[in-house]
Amino acid sequence: MPFGRDSVNAAPMAAPVPSYDQEADALAHGARFVAGVDEAGRGPLAGPVVAAAVILDSTAIPDGLADSKALAPQRRAELFEALIAGARISIAISSAREIDRINIRQATLAAMRRAVSGLSQTPCLALVDGNDCPELCCPVRPVVGGDAVCLSIAAASIVAKVSRDRVMARLALSHSGYGFETHKGYSTPQHLAALAQLGPCPAHRRSFAPVARLALELD
Repeated sequence: MPFGRDSVNAAPMAAPVPSYDQEADALAHGARFVAGVDEAGRGPLAGPVVAAAVILDSTAIPDGLADSKALAPQRRAELFEALIAGARISIAISSAREIDRINIRQATLAAMRRAVSGLSQTPCLALVDGNDCPELCCPVRPVVGGDAVCLSIAAASIVAKVSRDRVMARLALSHSGYGFETHKGYSTPQHLAALAQLGPCPAHRRSFAPVARLALELD
């Protein structure tokens, strides 16, 4: 059966809106605190990976929480400040050196563990973005695409992203010429060109292939 005009020209489906359903269900079944956990910075060639754990106050959830990647920088910053003011938050990092020592996966899981451990209240459940969860001090539930469907994880994604961007802005001051304040350590043409010209700095992940190759060429 041929597609009709309406089928061919149908508008794309709207992006999912994060909900508080999973948290509300856990709270209804006796949980006192539910945390969302996410990270920022697994892929860059430089800088830390940053994890955040967030326990939202169900009576004061900021409007507009969403996957951090779907938000403009100014809106992310506004929501970050609202979350700092009204939620329980813990932020943890794994440095470039730690990433090189134990690999990016293990460093990410370690940062998540530290973030959850740093919360002022131990959660009864941690909702973790993705399907690769750390062992925590509480039960863990993986949520694939969680930053787009779960409000607590969306909040954690914003906190992690804004925190990491600010770390990269500080690294740009101490390691000038790489453009960290612009590309945040990702492998953009600007970054690769600066890396080729200046060589790796202490903020670079030397276990990542582009940096490792250049380091060998310069040795």
